[in-house]
Amino acid sequence: MPKTRVYSPAVAEAPPGRWSNAIRAGAFLFISGQVSRSSDGSTIEGKGEYEQARIIFTKIKNLVEAAGGTTDDVVRVTIYVVDIRQNKEVWRARQEFFVGDFPASTLVEVSALGTPEVLVEIEAIAHIGDN
Repeated sequence: MPKTRVYSPAVAEAPPGRWSNAIRAGAFLFISGQVSRSSDGSTIEGKGEYEQARIIFTKIKNLVEAAGGTTDDVVRVTIYVVDIRQNKEVWRARQEFFVGDFPASTLVEVSALGTPEVLVEIEAIAHIGDN
């Protein structure tokens, strides 16, 4: 099955040789863990879990749309947080992007993410179809 890298002008790409933000393989789109890093890659945006999650879900939305889908096509998300007690803030942001049947989800508390100011990281899988 061929795979294709998906780009969105609204989501900064990692330097070559590190990772791809999104790869489409057949009907599926696999989105790497996203954080609330600014579009130029220099800073983390969002002061708390809610703000960071909103920024991240916006990036996921932009990547899914760049592949020809919508947030309704997202079937799975994995959410990493450094403070599980703030899960309601992440859920609050998630409710702004999904309606009806929410994607299957896993929430995991980790001791740290990339840099100390990163509080949330989210990866996703979407089933977009063959078009």
